[in-house]
Amino acid sequence: MSIEPTPSRWVGWIGFAGTIILLSGFFSATQGFIALIGPDSYFRVDEENELYLFDATAYGWWNLIVGLLMIFAGASLYVGATWARVVAVILAGVSAIGQLLLIPVQPWWAFIIIAVNVLVIYAVTVHGHEVREERA
Repeated sequence: MSIEPTPSRWVGWIGFAGTIILLSGFFSATQGFIALIGPDSYFRVDEENELYLFDATAYGWWNLIVGLLMIFAGASLYVGATWARVVAVILAGVSAIGQLLLIPVQPWWAFIIIAVNVLVIYAVTVHGHEVREERA
């Protein structure tokens, strides 16, 4: 007689991770789409009279592609796909690294998103296998 391991409470956190990846993907894809249909470049002058300039078209394509991948991976986390866990970790890492670029402009938002991405990475890497066990 074998004793089946019972899933921990972290299985719910995998659902949280999937939801966060889905929402982040939706927001990223929306930002990318708007950047593609908007002006060609983005200018911003802050209080110290520093000028920020970047190409909105490249930013738009990047966000659109990453956003669509995040939506697909987030939806696949719900069914316990192993590849979705790997992709979710990679995309959450890319998102966290990308937020480092936003620290000078929006520090609180960047730190919050980095923290959420780290929580998603932890939930998916440590407890992701429990979703598949629970579904089986």
